[in-house]
Amino acid sequence: MNLFTEIRTLVTAELGAMTEAGDLPAGLDLSAVAVEPPRDPAHGDMSTNAAMVLAKPSGKPPRAIAEALATRLAADPRISSAEVAGPGFLNLRLRPAVWQGMVATILQAGDAYGRSTIGAGQKVNVEFVSANPTGPMHVGHVRGAVVGDALARLLAYAGWNVTREYYINDGGAQVDVLARSAFERYREAHGLEPEIREGLYPGDYLIPVGEALKEKYGDSLLDKGEQYWLSDVREFATEMMMQMIREDLAALGVEMDVYSSEKALYGTGKIEAALDRLQEMDLIYEGVLEPPKGKTPEDWEPREQTLFRSTAHGDDVDRPVKKSDGSWTYFAPDIAYHYDKVTRGFDQLIDIFGADHGGYVKRMKAAVAALSAGRVPLDIKLIQLVKLWKNGEPFKMSKRAGTYVTLRDVVEQVGADVTRFVMLTRKNDAALDFDFDKVLEQSKENPVFYVQYANARINSVLRKAREQGMDVADGTLATADLDRLDHPAEIALIAKLAEWPRLVEIAARTNEPHRVAFYLHELASELHGLWNRGNDEAGLRFLQDDPVVSQAKIALARAVGVVICAGLGILGVTPVEEMR
Repeated sequence: MNLFTEIRTLVTAELGAMTEAGDLPAGLDLSAVAVEPPRDPAHGDMSTNAAMVLAKPSGKPPRAIAEALATRLAADPRISSAEVAGPGFLNLRLRPAVWQGMVATILQAGDAYGRSTIGAGQKVNVEFVSANPTGPMHVGHVRGAVVGDALARLLAYAGWNVTREYYINDGGAQVDVLARSAFERYREAHGLEPEIREGLYPGDYLIPVGEALKEKYGDSLLDKGEQYWLSDVREFATEMMMQMIREDLAALGVEMDVYSSEKALYGTGKIEAALDRLQEMDLIYEGVLEPPKGKTPEDWEPREQTLFRSTAHGDDVDRPVKKSDGSWTYFAPDIAYHYDKVTRGFDQLIDIFGADHGGYVKRMKAAVAALSAGRVPLDIKLIQLVKLWKNGEPFKMSKRAGTYVTLRDVVEQVGADVTRFVMLTRKNDAALDFDFDKVLEQSKENPVFYVQYANARINSVLRKAREQGMDVADGTLATADLDRLDHPAEIALIAKLAEWPRLVEIAARTNEPHRVAFYLHELASELHGLWNRGNDEAGLRFLQDDPVVSQAKIALARAVGVVICAGLGILGVTPVEEMR
């Protein structure tokens, strides 16, 4: 049940009645009419912009519309008052019984409270991580993995049919470098000194790969030239790296539905098929690009290339898909890969990219728009950097990886749950500081602890109630005398619970899972505030001498727990029932 949707339905129904009465002209578009929390809670429980958005098309002053609408709304038994503010905003207050009834609604719905059908079963592909298979995942991949997985969970919760996908970048020169690096570890496994020259991958993680190569090939590759072993070693090392990456993701609680290979696009006609499709639309041509900004004629050599007319679909410049020497650019297989996703029947595509891919956004959106004839939207989320801190200093080194902090380094130090929650405490396009000391602090400044402590407090109430012989099953609590929840602090907490379904839909429509983390922190703050007030006002404590009153207050606590657990589930975080 979405209370905001329910009240919006009331508002639009009364607008319809005003039309029938001749107070408004027929045919007005009500799609922009919204009901939402006011910016200042002192102004009321909900606010609607109905009069503001209908003033111009109706040819009537907004305050006149608002005043007429207010009179009608005030007659509804759910509305305590309807007041016109400013140029024509309408602030609504709901009767206490509406809020009190929300507690029973939540307990009856259980974990279905907040779930939505707005996705209507549409197929959405969320591609994330997609790291080069050349080593263990680093901390930058952690954030992208968490954002992608939480987004996938959020969309599924809101009614989409979600596919999680990893694109293996195994078609470029970097996998040849991997093979050469692994070969040196193969030589090392035979007692020879490895030559980890500049440009190779130095991390210790390749030592097991070298040992596995020795077990498979013995010494048969030692005296052979690269042309004899490069292909086999590349395939062998890539598969071992992908197994490591799968294990890294599993340590973070991430499972992919599909792994797609870039290499599988080459020599199969898939790249050619995608470009032929663009050719049919007159979007491929031979041409010479203007010099990039900042280049002077002396250091710019104009060359004829095969270009994609991406400017026809919103890009700044056309993009090369084939080099002058006839080889593909990096963009060509990416076009083919996204064309493959389009042909698989997805209704929406989402890519989670690192911040260094910002220049790729417009060209990729242009390609998908062209290949899907505008049918399939592509949303690209850029993940900004994570700065690691420990003991007040930057934390930069990982011996195992050679040059960076790995996903395993982070998870092993603070755990998957803490890692996931912290990675969602900032919007994806904002830089994030990850302080190993602070994320484990037991204080209100630590959002992970703050939310988990709220859930632990709720569970402590339930345990004590059970010890006193009370029945705290959700079905029983839903029948409590909820009229006893009449304090403003209790109503404020229920009002925050009522925002959950609306928050889910907004977060899902905008592809922003961090909104869930923000909301959980706000909900926990309301719970802790009520709890702390109970230290001074005995009547606000969840456990009372009067069992009828106690049952109502426990019902409220349990309703908060239902929503916290649902939110943490979307974030992929296990709720804590007891703090140690």
